Amino acid sequence: MKYSVLIVDDEEGIRESLTNVLEDEGYRVESVGSGEACLEALKKRIPEIILMDIWLPGLDGLQTLEKVQAMENPPMVIMISGHGTIESAVRATKLGAFDFIEKPLSIDKTLLTLQHAAERMALTSQNQKLREELQGQYRILGESVPMKALRQQLALAAPTNGRVLIYGESGTGKELVAHALHQLSSRSAQPFVEVNCAAIPEELIESELFGHVKGSFTGAVEDKVGKFEQAHKGTLFLDEVGDMSLRTQSKVLRVIEEQRFAPLGSGNDLQVDVRIICATNKSLEDEIQKGNFREDLFYRLNVIPFYVPALREHPEDIPALSNHFLITFARSYGRKAKHFSDSALEVLLHYRWPGNVRELKNLVERLVIMAAGECIERRHLPPSIHQESSRRRGAGQRATNTGFSSLQEARAAYERDYILRKLEESQGNVSRAAEVLGLERSHLYRKMKSLGIAVGE
Repeated sequence: MKYSVLIVDDEEGIRESLTNVLEDEGYRVESVGSGEACLEALKKRIPEIILMDIWLPGLDGLQTLEKVQAMENPPMVIMISGHGTIESAVRATKLGAFDFIEKPLSIDKTLLTLQHAAERMALTSQNQKLREELQGQYRILGESVPMKALRQQLALAAPTNGRVLIYGESGTGKELVAHALHQLSSRSAQPFVEVNCAAIPEELIESELFGHVKGSFTGAVEDKVGKFEQAHKGTLFLDEVGDMSLRTQSKVLRVIEEQRFAPLGSGNDLQVDVRIICATNKSLEDEIQKGNFREDLFYRLNVIPFYVPALREHPEDIPALSNHFLITFARSYGRKAKHFSDSALEVLLHYRWPGNVRELKNLVERLVIMAAGECIERRHLPPSIHQESSRRRGAGQRATNTGFSSLQEARAAYERDYILRKLEESQGNVSRAAEVLGLERSHLYRKMKSLGIAVGE
């Protein structure tokens, strides 16, 4: 279907002839004779394209163009003139005109320009749709307290240029958080470049990050643009930054401090403007103690720390996440929408999810493909999930039914179990567990000693 066009020209003969030609081509056409009439027409209905003469009585074409461009979603404007000059064409383009054509009008050129404008509009619309889909793809789901807190952190940190260090177990969604930070930032229209530091061999990581020039080392048969340069004006995401070698860490530190670097084999520095977001499933404080991570780099990266909770820390979000994945994969594979039965959801809620959200996502994808019918029952779930879920439910019931000789004994048992769980979630890091529990580290050590919890247990 052709687009709607508004013709703005003070010559009635031109308006009539253009209207006839464009209607024959399938366009929906209206016409007015002045800039003021154009603005009035736009209050009633906004066309996709405007063909407007520069020389108009009263409000001229360039003044009208300026007012049209001030609208929230302005239409495409093509300027036409019988007295065309380079100066007026340049000014029209700067004001936002799509193109500029001269009188006497060539019908073929006018139709071709309209076709190009229509193609640009279609491309813009497609890009906008893809951007909206992308934003939906990187939405942080969940209504639990930890996930609401995470979204609040995102809203505060995203608009800034502060460096972010994202902590969390494998599969919790650290990459999703990094994408969300980029999408909500002022750099969202610029590149988001990702580097998995654990997946690139040490001898290649510097070339990957900083690029190289041809002949700089054996195998460098052509110039290579590094990730820092690719991310100029945008965001560079260093995933699993704890696996980066010390030598590479020192170079990254220099880039952070000076915002410039030289590709391997080149003597010329490149200036870059990059926001750095990092993620790790390791305790970088422990890696510093072991001599595996530079302390000065840690403090530069850890400007805004984010913690992405393990799925077992917010099991109340499992139904919403499961439903989201069911819809996504059903659409992706062209299947009918499925849903979990109450008994199946009960099993999912009591499973520990060592692989976190990634494990849940993979399970749902498998069930969408393999499970017959629209309802996913308990029997469709893997035996390993059944067994783990049953064991945890049984343990919870035993803990509930166990008799204690006193309230003090029951409280001590509960505290011991709770502290052990927090230590496990913190991967044995006492400092981080103390922070989660809201205790001083020394206080937590004393509490552990009184409850008979050995360091490392």
